[in-house]
Amino acid sequence: QVQVVESGGGLVQPGGSLRLSCAASGNIFTVYHAGWYRQAPGKQRELVATITRGGKTNYIDSVKGRFTISRDNAKNHVYLQMNSLKSEDTAVYYCNTSPSPYVDWGQGTQVTVSS
Repeated sequence: QVQVVESGGGLVQPGGSLRLSCAASGNIFTVYHAGWYRQAPGKQRELVATITRGGKTNYIDSVKGRFTISRDNAKNHVYLQMNSLKSEDTAVYYCNTSPSPYVDWGQGTQVTVSS
């Protein structure tokens, strides 16, 4: 069974940057599109960025121009570069297939944006 492991989160000041990484145990992201999701306290999990098998990307409006999703198929890795972070980006970030999550959720990586 494919597993995903997210890393790279942390505490950052507003305006700062972080790069999240997602490692899959199998080549799930060469079969399905990949996505980064996030869940803020008291809110539902939401899909924030998607990258298709062909490399086409899509973002929710609130992160457009600030976040960049990318993939390395050879390594079964997906990345999320986050710039100009805002307090409202604070959440646990997860990776999974997109637009529907087909693998078990990983533990996620906490991103906290605070001064």
